[in-house]
Amino acid sequence: MSVFTRSRKSALAGVVALAGASALVLAGCAGGGTGGGETSAPPTEERDLTLKIGTILPQTGNLSFLGPPEEAGVGLAAADVNEASGDTGLTIDDIVWGDSGDTDNKAYATTIQTLISEGVSAAIGAASSGVTKLFLDDAVASGMIVFSPANTSLDFTTWDDDGLYWRTAPSDTLQGEVLGNVVAEDGHENVAVLYLNDSYGTGLNAVFQETFTGAGGTVVEEQSYNTGDTSFDAQISALMASNPDAIVLITFDEIFTIGPALLSAGYPAEQLYLVDGNLKNFGADAKWPADISMEGAKGTTPAGPIEADTTFQERLNEWWTGEGNSELTDFSYANESYDAVVLLALASLAANSTDPADIAGKLQEVSGGSGEGEKCDNYADCAEIILGGGVADYDGFSGPITFDENGDPTEATVGVFQYGADNNFTRIG
Repeated sequence: MSVFTRSRKSALAGVVALAGASALVLAGCAGGGTGGGETSAPPTEERDLTLKIGTILPQTGNLSFLGPPEEAGVGLAAADVNEASGDTGLTIDDIVWGDSGDTDNKAYATTIQTLISEGVSAAIGAASSGVTKLFLDDAVASGMIVFSPANTSLDFTTWDDDGLYWRTAPSDTLQGEVLGNVVAEDGHENVAVLYLNDSYGTGLNAVFQETFTGAGGTVVEEQSYNTGDTSFDAQISALMASNPDAIVLITFDEIFTIGPALLSAGYPAEQLYLVDGNLKNFGADAKWPADISMEGAKGTTPAGPIEADTTFQERLNEWWTGEGNSELTDFSYANESYDAVVLLALASLAANSTDPADIAGKLQEVSGGSGEGEKCDNYADCAEIILGGGVADYDGFSGPITFDENGDPTEATVGVFQYGADNNFTRIG
């Protein structure tokens, strides 16, 4: 694993080659606590705050597999915040759950209006960058914070958002670099790419190609498709005809059609590379053909420090099944969703307010972005620091975070995963 630190300025200035299979961007990595712990000393400043949040996450659409882990992250974080409420004086009110859908079914249009009318201080979502772009201006106009756990488009860095847009997921600059270097380090020289023609797909594809070609590789074919497309025969034929030694698939749920088609045509699974939009445990999904093997395929996605994975996932499943759901089969962006809620609660405490603008004014500070503060890795400990008159610097399950002035995390982790014989993936870096 390589250590890689960069500021927003350097992220926009160019691509930095990584020597390892994954990028861990950190300044002293803490794995995150279990949350809900008791403070060791009584707070010196009292609070009486009720924070209202909502979600606009994919219950339907081509990213619906991300909905359960993201909602579980939100729910578990709220439970941990509320467990400590007797000491902190801040409670998260009943969450207003909502569906973002995708750019095709447009469920977000109803949800965002519901969240505005309900007067939530912050909306957690969306997962899709393309979806967030369609409602962000309305949310900002209403004065609501939009806090995405999964948006990676570069466009949000310069969005005119009045300081109300934040995200715990790193931009596609980081994942594109990691992906490009993983493919190059695996010895591939001639690569084909199939990507979704939206801000997510085009942005990630551009950074991947710049990194891969910078490492000496050649992109022998690139094909795109649009949201809502159901037939990919022409694109697959073009990819296969280019005789690539690896294929990168930057897609969403279209992987359920594209993946089996490539494998049925004889393309080796170990030469396929996936990304956060389609990295899924196929062995646990009835939509994936049982006779189609993904063994050996690899993928990348933002992820927390490795040592935090097991215990956190157990707690997520405990909360999720306690709400009457079946066990989680994927955990993508659960870390980032959890941290989004904790950061909002800490910023509310620091501001002694539930007003969105006041909360937004403290988010950079509680993430450590001000360059000051005492490190802490769970809500209760961070809250104790704030209520004692100090400045908290939260390092969570998604990593240190450390927001810049644009609401982007400057420190993040992208993990590398590989599929086994059971069509499920495990982390390898």
